[in-house]
Amino acid sequence: MAALRKWLLAGLLVIVPVGITVWVLDWVISTLDQTLLILPSAWHPDKLLGFHVPGFGVLLTLLILLVVGAAASNFLGRTLVRWGDRLVSRIPVVRSIYSSVKQVSETLFSDSGQAFRKAVLVQWPREGVWTVAFVTGVPGGDVATYLRGDEYLSVYVPTTPNPTGGYFVMLRKSDCIELDMSIDEALKYIVSMGVVAPAAPALLDPPR
Repeated sequence: MAALRKWLLAGLLVIVPVGITVWVLDWVISTLDQTLLILPSAWHPDKLLGFHVPGFGVLLTLLILLVVGAAASNFLGRTLVRWGDRLVSRIPVVRSIYSSVKQVSETLFSDSGQAFRKAVLVQWPREGVWTVAFVTGVPGGDVATYLRGDEYLSVYVPTTPNPTGGYFVMLRKSDCIELDMSIDEALKYIVSMGVVAPAAPALLDPPR
């Protein structure tokens, strides 16, 4: 029985990561393949080849992103984007959603943005209980006027094992311990519920 249990666990350790990886990749590819619907029916790869090959939607999505990015990077493209922003800003309800999403996107994907660039150790949800969180910026607007006297950070505390849900809190910078780990390592640590621990940073040799 002990041997059977050992084999069963060993099989799970092999099958579960592979199965979940295949499932996630299949979901991503299937979702991106929906972009093929913007093409005329006669241009669909399935029609041209006579059989279905998954993944063409991924290539089309990358191509669209590259073309849009290249167009938006020149003077004419930036002008058109500004015109589009002004047009959308005049539409009730839509402008609120669009402006919020645009600000978040610019913060996350901009090279100069600081959101989700640092992992920190904080006490949450009470003193003495520690968790890993991510710095998203600093408090601004009217909130900053009430947080005078100390330097504060805006922090996102993710839940585990699903880090897309969590809490946004503002903590004193002195209460946040910056960690020497990458964002990927921190996410793995959170998603695995502490099972996949990042490697300890190399210690410098003491001076002789």
